[in-house]
Amino acid sequence: MSDLRLAFDEVPELYDRHRPTYPADLYADIFAHSGIKSDSRVLEIGIGTGQATQPFLDMGCRVVAVELGKNLVQFTRSKFADYSNLRVVCAAFEDFGETESFDLIFSATAFHWIPEAIGYQKVYSLLKPGGIFARFTNQVERSGDDKPLFDAVQGLYEKYMPGSKNKASPGSADIAAKYGFVNIFHKVYRGSRTMFANDYCKLLSTYSDHRALGESSLSALSREIRDAIDTHGGKITLNDTISLYLARRP
Repeated sequence: MSDLRLAFDEVPELYDRHRPTYPADLYADIFAHSGIKSDSRVLEIGIGTGQATQPFLDMGCRVVAVELGKNLVQFTRSKFADYSNLRVVCAAFEDFGETESFDLIFSATAFHWIPEAIGYQKVYSLLKPGGIFARFTNQVERSGDDKPLFDAVQGLYEKYMPGSKNKASPGSADIAAKYGFVNIFHKVYRGSRTMFANDYCKLLSTYSDHRALGESSLSALSREIRDAIDTHGGKITLNDTISLYLARRP
């Protein structure tokens, strides 16, 4: 696959069904720090199928969402068809041509696809003075509590994806200050999910690095992981580390 950003566009239904949403505490912190209200203008970068979008719509914010994948755009427009306060634009954020400014811009596990300088500078230019940029990510790792299962699954990753690790990448220091943002806020939220083998393998099929293996290798990896999980009790536990960064345009 030449452009991994489009991997998610191949499986919008699976993506919507198996990708997790975000904790209520995260939204409470965003709302408290940003002061957005029902008439606030909000931009989402990389909506996917809307895993992070619902709370902003329910508040009544006027949300514009940018999404590169045509199938994701079609799916998400249909999913939120009853919300008149959402407009989904099919475009790369780098090419997004909105002229009005926003009270809040947010991106959920998507902003890493955009070159740093381009992304931060464009966000800054699109925010109103005093506006907030919220960037949040979810790093997922397999629980090591069941060591035989952990070792079995890790061995399969070494077979099909040599050098891959279960460990979540450490969060880098926030870089928004380099681009003129102030009042940087950082918070981590933790949780866990226990999944049956079939659901876990379907989740894997929504990851860009897994889809890059190609259909044959991905199917083989999924089959062997499913067998390993079934051999060790039929369930696997994932630990989520969700990092939120907030930054204000002066």
